[in-house]
Amino acid sequence: MITAIKGLRVRRAAAVAVTAGAVLATGALTAAPAQAVTTPTITAKGGYLMNSATGKSLFSKTASTKRLTGSTTKIMTAKVVLSQSNLNLNTKVTIQKAYSDYIVSKGASSSHLIVGDKVTVRQLLYGMMLPSGCDAAYALADKFGTGSTRAKRVSNFIGKMNTMAKSLGMTNTHFDSFDGISNGTNRSTPRDLTLLARSAMKSSTFKSVVKTKSYKAKTITKTGSTRTMATWTNTNTLLGWNGTLGIKTGSGTEAKYCLVFAATKNGESVMGAVLASSNAANRTADVKKLINYGYAKIS
Repeated sequence: MITAIKGLRVRRAAAVAVTAGAVLATGALTAAPAQAVTTPTITAKGGYLMNSATGKSLFSKTASTKRLTGSTTKIMTAKVVLSQSNLNLNTKVTIQKAYSDYIVSKGASSSHLIVGDKVTVRQLLYGMMLPSGCDAAYALADKFGTGSTRAKRVSNFIGKMNTMAKSLGMTNTHFDSFDGISNGTNRSTPRDLTLLARSAMKSSTFKSVVKTKSYKAKTITKTGSTRTMATWTNTNTLLGWNGTLGIKTGSGTEAKYCLVFAATKNGESVMGAVLASSNAANRTADVKKLINYGYAKIS
C-alpha cells in the first residue's frame, strides 16, 4: 500500500513537470508588465518632448500653440550661419558701433563685444549662445545677410531664417528678428523648436558650442594687439545635469522663461522645449521632470 502511494506521488510530480514544460515551450508564461510611467505635470504653458533618436513624441502640452520664444530664436540664427556653403569659422568680423547701440537701445543681453575688434565667426557663435549676446547675433546677421545696407542684410538674413523654418517643417513658426527681441510676429511652438533643435544638433560645431559651460575669447583690437575677453558663461544652468547637453535658454517680459533642451544618458536621448514658464526655477523643474520622464519612457 505504501509503495502504491509513493508511485502515485511520483506520477503526479512528473505530470506537473511535463505540464510546466509545455507551458514554457509555448510561451504561455510571460513576465509581469512593467509599471506604467506617470505623465508629469509642468507649469510652463507649453511643452514638448521627443525621443531624439526616433523622433517619436513622448510628451505634449499645447505643443502647437504659437508663443513668443525669447532668445531660443538664436538657435535658428546659428542654424542659418552653420548652413552657409563654404563656411569658414575663422573668418573675422569687425564689430560695428551699430551692434553696441542696438544693445543699449533694447536693454538686451550682451557678450560685451568691443567696437572695432575683429572677432571670428566661431567666437560670435559662442558669444551668442552662451551669454546670449544680442550683439553677437546682430554681427552674424549682418555678416551672412545679403544687401547693400545693414538693414537690407539683416532683413535678408531673417528671410533665410523663415525659409529654413519651412524646410524643417516648422509650420507654426515665424521669425521677425535674429535674436528673439520680437517686432510683434516672432513666434514658434514647443514642437517646432524641438524639430529645429534636432536638426541643429546634427552639427558637431553647434553641439560643441551649446554644451560648453564657459568660454574665453581672444579678439584682435584696432591696433592689431590681442584682447582677452571676460569669460562668457552659459545661461543654461542645467548643463551636465543627468546628461543634459544644451541647448538654449530664453526669457522676456512677455515670453516669460523658455528652454530648448537635449539630454543623453545610457544610450537614451531626449529633446524638447518648454515655453512660458512663470520663472527660472519652474522652468528648471519642468525640464528636469521631462528629461526623467523621457528616459523612463524609452527604457
